Amino acid sequence: MLDTAEKVLTRFGTQKATVVDVARELNVSHGTVYRHFSSKETLRRAVAERWRHRVSSPLAEIPHQSSSAAERLHTWFQTLMTIKQTKVLEDPELFNMYTDLAEEAVDIVQVHVEELVKQIAEIVEYGISLNEFKAGDASRLASAIFVSTAKFHHPFHAKEWETPRINEEFESVWQLILSGIAEK
Repeated sequence: MLDTAEKVLTRFGTQKATVVDVARELNVSHGTVYRHFSSKETLRRAVAERWRHRVSSPLAEIPHQSSSAAERLHTWFQTLMTIKQTKVLEDPELFNMYTDLAEEAVDIVQVHVEELVKQIAEIVEYGISLNEFKAGDASRLASAIFVSTAKFHHPFHAKEWETPRINEEFESVWQLILSGIAEK
């Protein structure tokens, strides 16, 4: 049902798509869809939640990899960027639909950002515990690192991800971040 809702929302747009459109696509009554989702809003939120899980799930294991904290953090950001950039390049309409849903579901986006920052904080805490990173408040550092890399993962910047220098620009920002947190 969520696959179909995703297709319908992408085809008609998040504002114009209806539960009836989803039911029609599934070849069921709209009452069947309403048994699972009490409203169009609930259906849209479920699709947005699924997107959140699709992005954050592959990242969740990276803080526990067997590599240095710097390598884990770099891998984490490379994975996040690859997920987002792949989505926008492979299916821009779907990516735009998710961006529209994110604007409606601010609370889901907030949970998503908190989840991502928490994953970064785990890596930073690990680096601090090994004296690989300078001592400090891991949560604050994680938040600052996340915000400072927004150009490479925030949907607002999606058009820039197609530029030939985007990976080079990320590596420059990465080196700056690493120089600021690495223990000398």
